[in-house]
Amino acid sequence: MLKLSLEAIETVDAIDRHGSFAAAAARLNKVPSTISYAVGKLEEQLGMQLFERKGPRVTLTAAGGEMLREGRWLLEAASELESRMRQIATGFESELRLVHDSLIPTQALIDDVRAFEALRCGTRLRIGCEALTGSWEALREARADVVIAAGEGPAGGGYQAVQVGSLDFVFCVAPGHALTRVGRPLQRGDLLEHNAIVVGDSARSLSDRTVGLMAGQPRIAVPSMTAKIACQVAGLGHGFLPRACIERELAHGTLVALQIEEPRAPEAFWLAWKTGAKGQALQWWVKRLSRPLVPALLPRSTSAP
Repeated sequence: MLKLSLEAIETVDAIDRHGSFAAAAARLNKVPSTISYAVGKLEEQLGMQLFERKGPRVTLTAAGGEMLREGRWLLEAASELESRMRQIATGFESELRLVHDSLIPTQALIDDVRAFEALRCGTRLRIGCEALTGSWEALREARADVVIAAGEGPAGGGYQAVQVGSLDFVFCVAPGHALTRVGRPLQRGDLLEHNAIVVGDSARSLSDRTVGLMAGQPRIAVPSMTAKIACQVAGLGHGFLPRACIERELAHGTLVALQIEEPRAPEAFWLAWKTGAKGQALQWWVKRLSRPLVPALLPRSTSAP
């Protein structure tokens, strides 16, 4: 008879992740004495020590480490099996992973999350955020079930998508920036003399996507559109910004819109999900978000009047 159970592996995993029997007990909603007894019993049955005990802190032995390397894979496989069984029985997935582009704040989805939680369907919701191609990559690599992504999806298909809006962009600098003194529509050569502020692409394996950036262009890469706006307001560089996000900055003069010979085309946003996915939670979110979302979900600027 097998001496290892999924419950035993889960207990050892919790102890390793949280560093003590007491912390693992809190994570597993058990009392520390129960955890201590379970580990002692398991070590006795296996005939080997799984932890080195140094006061309240514990560390894995070599045998314990080997057990977890394989055991965590078993836990993940069991979780996926449970999810498939639950979906077959109820139609609802055990977890739904929603990833949105960094231009859209998670706060903008609060009403949608509240409505989903009111279903009490038992599906855990996990929300993530990626920039540029990162949202598409998360869908392609099965790190997301549904995405709100910017720009066209990658070649190869395997997903369904509906456009949920688009954004107009305007070329902006701070009022004291040197480009405000050019006095004509800006040319490529004008831009090469100054820093561009760009949002870094969060994609790991798909090719990085850049918009309106020239070869050899000096640049400062930032993690989000909010950071990009802040840098341009501070006069650190130039770049295209969504007009819907900077209405107040433009109105109050903390940013100045300039004419440019090569303007940026509007950016399309897409709601996308894997072809053939049939979970009830996914279908709920697809129906809920298949409406004009952008720019309705975008944060309006919050600069002082």
